[in-house]
Amino acid sequence: MANDYETIRFEAAGGIGRLTLSRPERMNAMTNRMLIETRMCLQALAERDDVRVLVLTGEGRGFCPGADLKHYSAGEPDDRSTPDDFQVPLLLHTLAQVTIAAINGMCAGAGFGWACACDLRFAATSANFNSAFLNVASAGDMAGPWTLPRLVGAAKARELYFLPDKFRASDALAMGLVSQVFDDDVFSAEIDGIAERLASASPHALRIMKQNFLDAERLDLASYIGVETERHIEVMAHDDAKEAFRAFVEKRPPQFGNH
Repeated sequence: MANDYETIRFEAAGGIGRLTLSRPERMNAMTNRMLIETRMCLQALAERDDVRVLVLTGEGRGFCPGADLKHYSAGEPDDRSTPDDFQVPLLLHTLAQVTIAAINGMCAGAGFGWACACDLRFAATSANFNSAFLNVASAGDMAGPWTLPRLVGAAKARELYFLPDKFRASDALAMGLVSQVFDDDVFSAEIDGIAERLASASPHALRIMKQNFLDAERLDLASYIGVETERHIEVMAHDDAKEAFRAFVEKRPPQFGNH
């Protein structure tokens, strides 16, 4: 994947992809170009089997505070986005890769929606959050009303949207929006450790597990159990399961292929 983007960076190594929002001079506030480039990057990632985990984060002190209002209000030239570009939360949610939002700073508006669309969310102590949309006379975008109730419950999600106020990482942890909060000075290392742990798991089992969660959102319980059981039988017959069993008996780390 060529890294010829202007507003984001992407690199991949060891089964881990890192997508960094890169407008640090504006706290990584979103422009049409960033929206388009992020959509393009995620679509390209969907075709890669060598990347099993994606970390989404921001460069510098911000994660993404939402749209760059100064940029838009000044009428600065920018690429025209299309409805397809607003599929970013769908891509983050449905990619075969496990997606991690590493929230290193302010996370609001569209950036808040992107974080909610990821499989896992972790925050630095200094991170702050705000749905923010109603504060700028917006009804919202980036699928927050679909993703957020599944994370914090319907009533809390409505509160966060209808009464938008800034809240801290500790509040996000208490409501279940993020899984853990790490001190700023160890945040990057902690995220790396989590990503490496996931990337060291069976690639086959990891992808099937992700698909199980996606299917559970659309199927009734009986139908889901049928699908899950078929996959479980297939996964347990896979070479990765055999290797995991051997490694357990031999008291060594398993060695999985990239598949």
